[in-house]
Amino acid sequence: MQKKTIGDMLSESRRNNGLSFAELEDRTGVSRGVLQKIESGETKRPEFKTVKSIAVLFPYSYEEIIEGYLEDETRIETLFEILQEVIQCEYSSLVERVSLKILQSPNEKIEKALERLYSFADSIAIAETNDEICLVLFKVIANYARQCGEPKYIAKALLKKYLIERNDLKRLEETFRMGEEVLYYTDFLTIEEKIIYYFRMGLHAHNTQKYSMCIELCQKGLALETSITELKARAYLAMINSYFFLDNFDEVEQHLDVFEEFEYDFVVESTKINRATTKARKKDYEVAIPMLRKYMDELHKENKIHVVNELLEIYLELGNMDAIEEVLMNEKAILPATPQTPYKHRSIGAYYQLKGKFQTKLGRLDEGMESYVNSLKAYGVISAFEEMHKCLNEMLTYFDENSLPMDLQYVQKLKGVYNTTMGNFGK
Repeated sequence: MQKKTIGDMLSESRRNNGLSFAELEDRTGVSRGVLQKIESGETKRPEFKTVKSIAVLFPYSYEEIIEGYLEDETRIETLFEILQEVIQCEYSSLVERVSLKILQSPNEKIEKALERLYSFADSIAIAETNDEICLVLFKVIANYARQCGEPKYIAKALLKKYLIERNDLKRLEETFRMGEEVLYYTDFLTIEEKIIYYFRMGLHAHNTQKYSMCIELCQKGLALETSITELKARAYLAMINSYFFLDNFDEVEQHLDVFEEFEYDFVVESTKINRATTKARKKDYEVAIPMLRKYMDELHKENKIHVVNELLEIYLELGNMDAIEEVLMNEKAILPATPQTPYKHRSIGAYYQLKGKFQTKLGRLDEGMESYVNSLKAYGVISAFEEMHKCLNEMLTYFDENSLPMDLQYVQKLKGVYNTTMGNFGK
């Protein structure tokens, strides 16, 4: 069914309101001659500013007016003007329609149209004004480029789309899979884009515990990046942490010698944490415990939790309950005030899980269950379902091993966590 044109809308509106062209001219400031040509269809593509002037009289929604205008419009500059308009007015439902019209314009070569729309979308992304709009634009570009066989813009648009979507902590696994699609198009990216992609994906792999992949991706980025940048330093740290979690402690210590040469604020504390925790994992407790206790006092509040968790694990293994109690007494000084990374949220979850294990060992059931619930909440922030499952099993094992029924209050608390943070856990 053919959509109504602007001429159809003008005619219907004028007749329904009993307006002459002279009266319409007085109300809109648009000359009667221009109005007559639009209504008759002689002017199929009026200026957009003209349409905006007369649209106030139309009994249609903004979306319908724009749709009507787009029926006959192919001028690339006008289409970009409309795109700016719908974005400023936050009509995201129209962005896909207008941007696709730009790419389909017969007045512009496909590659040139893709280049112009990509540059336009990139400028919005750089300004960080509206992620939702940017995602729509980059999705349109990627899909159209795929249809037209333009791999350069498939690659560039998919990369930009991924760099926005990866920031959603609730969808880390899903967005990582989206990022993997870019791997097929890296030959079409610039050196700078490749570096950003490899480092960001490396960090993402670390945050989703894909440690071998993290190392591989970071090494690819390091092979290309000749400058000293903060992103390079953070990728290097992610690679070191990945070696740590793979129990490859010799690689950790070797790479720390290089990493500590980076001159960024986070490097000094990160080096201390890794050197101390590596000693702990190698079970060199005579060296590790004094280092961990020293750094627990020296480190910034946002970083203390990493050495605290190592201390708690050692003390639990050694059965030193008094030392654990002493550590837990300083909880306010230990927990990060503003955790922003998946690694921090996972560390908070681990802290409360260790605390819950300690409390239940001493028979402090209510306190222990509260700590386990807090652990589940922290893991839930980043949808760390595997950790949540292990934490929940640890709780249930306690009741099973001690032949205790689970009190209704604990069931209710678990249900509350499930409803608020766990989402699709268990499905």
